[in-house]
Amino acid sequence: MGVEVAMASASISTPALMTADEFGKRPDPGHPEELVRGEVVAMPQPNRRHGQICAQGVYLLRRYLENHDLGHVLSNDAGVITERNPDTVRGADLAFYSYARLPKGPLPASYGPEVPELVIEVRSPSDRWPSVLAKVSEYLDAGVDVVVVLDDDRRNAQVFQADGETRVLDADNALTLPAILPGFSMPVRRFFE
Repeated sequence: MGVEVAMASASISTPALMTADEFGKRPDPGHPEELVRGEVVAMPQPNRRHGQICAQGVYLLRRYLENHDLGHVLSNDAGVITERNPDTVRGADLAFYSYARLPKGPLPASYGPEVPELVIEVRSPSDRWPSVLAKVSEYLDAGVDVVVVLDDDRRNAQVFQADGETRVLDADNALTLPAILPGFSMPVRRFFE
């Protein structure tokens, strides 16, 4: 009986890890997913409030960029490759890429090696801080300069910088990102309106 068990377990194969390119070419499954170290992970569908905060963030950044043509704002969980071999593709709620990183004009319908200067994540009620902080570290390790986590429950923004500096801004503090978006200054509460 021991030989049969050994043979049965030997015939079980581990699925091959997926690359970012393979992940990007798959048909849309109809629900959010990320690629985490080569494995597809289903994500919960964001709720309406999450979508509202994301839309407000896009609106505020686009308004600024109308007068400061510096780059692209992406949303809707646009994929950012944060790790290679095995690959991880995270869906950023909002991302800003300067034209220095992604040239002006329509972007290709694929993932690329470029990482954004800025990622904004909206913390959902189901998000646990250890997993949020792990994702923040992934973005920073991949080369993102600043990650902002908007927390609707606390009505604050936590700002994590690649140099290790961390700031917590309450609703009345202004979010400024002078190295990325010169002159941008927005009260944190505006993201939650």
